Amino acid sequence: MAIQHVVMFRFNEGTEPSSVDRLATGLRRLPSLIPQIATYAVGPDLGLSDGSWDFALSARFASVADFETYRAHPEHVAVVNDLVEPITAERRSVQFEY
Repeated sequence: MAIQHVVMFRFNEGTEPSSVDRLATGLRRLPSLIPQIATYAVGPDLGLSDGSWDFALSARFASVADFETYRAHPEHVAVVNDLVEPITAERRSVQFEY
C-alpha cells in the first residue's frame, strides 16, 4: 500500500521569514538523507486564498513501513524538534493510500 503524507502548519504570530526559510531548507534536505522518501514537496503558502495555512508538506512513500521509517528517522526528528516546533502554533496531518 503506497502512502501519501500531507502536513499543514500555522506559524506563531511574528515568525520571521528567515525561520520559515530555514524550515524549508531543512525539510528539503530530507530526501537526500532518507531513501524511503519517494517524492517530497514543501513550501510556504502563496497567499492565493483566504484562510490558507502558512506552510505545507506533501510526501509519498511506497509503503507504511517506509513512512514509519521516515517518521522515526533521526534527521526527520531533528528537523521537527529544531525547526518545526519552535515556530509552529498548529499542525495537522493526514495519510492516505494512493
